[in-house]
Amino acid sequence: MRLLHRPATRADLDALPPGEKGEIVDGVLYTQPRPRAPHQEITSLLADDLVGPYRRGRGGPGGWWILVEPGIALPEAPEVAPDLAGWRRERLASLPREAAIELAPDWACEIHSPTTRGYDLVTKRRLYERIRVGHLWYVDPEAQTLRVSRLEGVHYVEIAVHGPGERPRCEPFDAVELELDEWWAALA
Repeated sequence: MRLLHRPATRADLDALPPGEKGEIVDGVLYTQPRPRAPHQEITSLLADDLVGPYRRGRGGPGGWWILVEPGIALPEAPEVAPDLAGWRRERLASLPREAAIELAPDWACEIHSPTTRGYDLVTKRRLYERIRVGHLWYVDPEAQTLRVSRLEGVHYVEIAVHGPGERPRCEPFDAVELELDEWWAALA
């Protein structure tokens, strides 16, 4: 995290060195190294699990936009990018042509790394509660777990935790069975 003595701006993000990514939440610039290959592989596998049936509808339920690291711009967070996020098409009929989406997602997923775990669990979770993201998933590659939460009132309630050997169906994508062991194999 970079501490500035003023609210962070887009120019601060643009000035970050290569290999570093940043987000602005409540005027604070948070930085971390770009994800490494195992993190990106799990992100890709999870996206593949959901994009086929939910975005393209290939014999599945359809009705969603599922994006990897989408740029989201909201008053509380002029620049934030979950590892994965999804919008129901009834709320976001088409993807905007601008650089950022100005609508909170219906679902967000964060894939923990040693450098992002605390930020994901505190700062971003509180932001997602405030902007009313309906479902939040955490993938922890080190612990080989998937934690699924649903927003109830103003806070998240954990509704499931899954680990190795499991093939869960998780809200809001419970029409699809997830192959968690494929995710963990990306770590080998």
